[in-house]
Amino acid sequence: MDISGNTKVCALIGDPVEHSLSPSIHNAAFQHLNLNYVYLAFRVGRKELGAAIQGVRSLKIHGLNVTMPLKTDVIQHLDQLDESARRVGAVNTVLNDSGELIGYNTDGIGALMALRASQQDPTNKRIVVLGAGGASRAISCSLIKEAREVVILNRTLEKAENLTKELSVVFVEKVKYGKLCKSCLRRELKDADMLINATSVGMQPDEEKTPVDRDLLRPDLTVFDVVYSPLETRLLKEARLIGAKTINGLSMLIHQGAASFEIWTGEKAPVEVMMRAAREKLEVSNLGSVV
Repeated sequence: MDISGNTKVCALIGDPVEHSLSPSIHNAAFQHLNLNYVYLAFRVGRKELGAAIQGVRSLKIHGLNVTMPLKTDVIQHLDQLDESARRVGAVNTVLNDSGELIGYNTDGIGALMALRASQQDPTNKRIVVLGAGGASRAISCSLIKEAREVVILNRTLEKAENLTKELSVVFVEKVKYGKLCKSCLRRELKDADMLINATSVGMQPDEEKTPVDRDLLRPDLTVFDVVYSPLETRLLKEARLIGAKTINGLSMLIHQGAASFEIWTGEKAPVEVMMRAAREKLEVSNLGSVV
C-alpha cells in the first residue's frame, strides 16, 4: 500500500478496539480495489468522544465506524443523520462529506443481508430477538418490515417494553415483548421461525454460557447469533447438533462493514474478499470483542 498525503483515512472508534476485525476487513477491500484508503482503529472512551470528533473534523478523516459504547453518544456531535440512524437512534458509520459529518446505521441491513446470504428469508416469519440494546434495536427495526411478528425478550423488562413501544408507533401489532427467562422463552419459541441472539452472552471469554437452554431449541428453527468470537457459540453448537439451521455473527459483521465501505467509497464492496480477510485474522487471533 502506497500511503501518501492523498490517502483517505477511515477509522474505528470505541472502547475496546484492540482486537477488532475491522482493520483487516477494510484494508483488504481497499487493496483489492486499488483504492487510496487506509483503515485504523482508535480506542476512544465516552469522555474523549467530543475531542475525537473534533479531531476527525480537523484532520479531515473521511469515515468512521463507531462501536460500543459510543453509538448513541456520537449523535450529538454530528451534523446530520441518515434515515437509518434516525430510525434506530444509534450510529455505527459516519461519512465526512466535505466537512459535514453524516451518521448512518448499517447494523440492521447487515443482519438482513446475513440472513438472506444464508437463504433464510425473514418475510412473514415470527422472529424472537434476545436483548434490547443497540444491536437488537437495529436488527428489530430492519426485520420488522419483513416479519409477521417480532418478539423482543430482555432480562430488564422495562428496556424491552420501551423498545417495543417505539417500534409499535409505526408497526402496530407486529411487535411484542417479554422477560428473557426460561418460561417466556419456552412460550415464545414454541411457534417461532427464527431466534436471534442480539446479546453478548456466549462471547469470549464466556464461551460456556448460552442465553437459551438446549431443550428449548427445535430442528426447524433458524438460530442466528450476532456474536462472532467464537465463530460457533454454545447456542449455535447446540442448535446445530439438533439439526437447526445456524448463522454466526461474522456474516452480519461483514455485511454491515460492506454497507459502510460503500457509503465511504461509492464502490461495490468485495464481500468475499472481506470475509476471507476476517477468517484469516480469526485463525491467528484470540478475539473477544464485537464491532
